[in-house]
Amino acid sequence: MMVAGIGSRKGVSVEEVLAAIETALEAHGLAMTALSALATAPLKKDEAAISAAGRALNLPVVIADEQVLRLASPGARSRCDLSQSRAGTPSVSEASALAVAGAGARLLGPRTVLGPVTCAIAISGDAP
Repeated sequence: MMVAGIGSRKGVSVEEVLAAIETALEAHGLAMTALSALATAPLKKDEAAISAAGRALNLPVVIADEQVLRLASPGARSRCDLSQSRAGTPSVSEASALAVAGAGARLLGPRTVLGPVTCAIAISGDAP
C-alpha cells in the first residue's frame, strides 16, 4: 500500500493539492497510479480540496485516527512548530501517511512542500 499524506493551509485549491501530490511522486520516480489512498489529519477532515483531490484521483481519503497519528509522529522527518501546536504532530503530511499506511510503514523521503500544500509518500511495512 502506498499512501500520500496531505497537509495544507486553509482554503487551498484542488489544483494545488494535486500539484503537490504529483511533485512528491515525481521526486520518487512514481506515477499517480502507484497510490492506494490519500491521508490527512483530523484537523483537515473538512478541507474541501483534499476531498476533491481524492475524487479526482478516484482514491479514498482516509482521516488518520488521532491516537495512531500521535504514535506515527516520531517517524516524521520534518518538524513544523505550527503543525505541532495545531495538529499535535510535527508534520501532518508525514505522520498521516505513516499512520494510514500501517504498522511498519516507512516514508520514501521527507515531505514535499509546494506553496501552501505538503505531501509525503509512505509505503506499508509489507511492501518490498
